[in-house]
Amino acid sequence: MIKSDRRNYPVFIAIASYALCALAARAQQMPAEYQDVLKMLGKQGDYKANVLKINIPRNDLTVTVDGVATPTPFGFGGWLAMTKGDGGKEVMMGDLVLLEDEVNPVMSALLDSGLEVTALHNHFFFEEPRIFYMHVMGHGSAADLARMAKTAVDRIGRVPPSHPASPGKAGLQPGKIDTAKIAQIVGLEGEQTGAVYKITVGRDDLNLKEMGATINARMGLNSWAAFVGNDVNAAVAGDVAMLEGEVTPVLKTLHSNGLTVVSIHNHMIGTRPPIFFLHYWGIGPPEKLAAGFKAMLDQLGKKSAGSGAGN
Repeated sequence: MIKSDRRNYPVFIAIASYALCALAARAQQMPAEYQDVLKMLGKQGDYKANVLKINIPRNDLTVTVDGVATPTPFGFGGWLAMTKGDGGKEVMMGDLVLLEDEVNPVMSALLDSGLEVTALHNHFFFEEPRIFYMHVMGHGSAADLARMAKTAVDRIGRVPPSHPASPGKAGLQPGKIDTAKIAQIVGLEGEQTGAVYKITVGRDDLNLKEMGATINARMGLNSWAAFVGNDVNAAVAGDVAMLEGEVTPVLKTLHSNGLTVVSIHNHMIGTRPPIFFLHYWGIGPPEKLAAGFKAMLDQLGKKSAGSGAGN
């Protein structure tokens, strides 16, 4: 039997006490400005590795994925994070977990406050209810970023449902639309395929190449709008190809014209410059939908859009 050396006990106790004190001190070293952020947002968080992590879990949701009961930590814990950047400014990034009806109200709040929305996508298939993930970014003081994020954070879990849980019979059927009027508003002709009128606009201004080949509209480098319905009420769906500096202006323009953003992502990897794509949807008079599409197109190709706001 190995005998313990009682003479070493004080040393062991001293080391353990020091380690515990160090851990306690480390946990208590959250800067006062970060404590104020948590208070302003009404959220809990922690401070580690020079990063404030603000927890925005969706404990209000009961989610199943493909028939599997999935607790919040499984993938439904939204968050914001802050850390110090150059010049004493904070860099904030985050990933917000949202229901479908929450996406655009939260996005509007972020954009109106001056924050950027950098991605919108899903993480699961066959989940109930449907969940979307919105990535955000901002620069500024901790207090300013908290103030800018607060309206959006406060909307999470508080947006009343605007769509039935189980879709019923379609209320809008394909019909005949005055396509000449749409073309006049947009300033471009489209193509008719059955009941759908589609206008496609290439991004030849980007001069994108892949292995020496020109990537043009036919290869997928385009923005488009597809219209269906009638002259009183119609629907539009489309895609937008953007430089990083065009993303936020396009988002704001679509929202100001009553169009709903559905996703933000990329279709290509390794392109120079990087290209981002955005999908949108809307319902209303075809003239209004066409005007929204035209206003969005006017945000593309501006010389100042070559780089993001953070560059």
